[in-house]
Order: sequence, then C-alpha cells, then structure tokens
Amino acid sequence: MFFSSLMYFFGLIVFCLKRKHFLSMLLSLEFIVLSLYFNLFIYLSFFSFEFYFSMIFLTMSVCEGALGLSILVMMIRSHGNDYFKSFNLLW
Repeated sequence: MFFSSLMYFFGLIVFCLKRKHFLSMLLSLEFIVLSLYFNLFIYLSFFSFEFYFSMIFLTMSVCEGALGLSILVMMIRSHGNDYFKSFNLLW
C-alpha cells in the first residue's frame, strides 16, 4: 500500500516539474494511472472482491492514453514539435 502511494506522489511530482514536453506529461499521467490501478488491485484483493471494476478501470485508462497520443500527434503535425511554449492554446 505504501509503494503505490509513493508511486502516485512521484508521478505527481514529475507531472508538476517536467512541463516542457507534452510527451513527458503524458508519460507521468500514465504512471499515475498505473499506480492507481496497483492500489485498486491491492484493495480488491485485500477484501476478496471480484476484479471486474479493475477491468473497467484498465479500459478507461487505455482510452485516456489513446486520446492523449492522438492529441500529441495532432499537435506535432500542426506545430512541428511538442513544446508547450511554441504554441498558444487560446488561438
């Protein structure tokens, strides 16, 4: 339980500190989702519950990752790189 909480906070720290590239932010978000899945798996196995909700969680996290990668590809095609400072999101 401590390990998954530590993973979650390390993911949050990396997400807050490494905001230069969009890809590094996506990777830290996937790390946070992985730590939440690990925490959910420990919780469900501790109380001997079924793992159906964990499969739904994995499905939603895969959809989130695919959406993030599609946004990354769209930004690279339109702006040429994934730096946040090279484009303005308000335009």
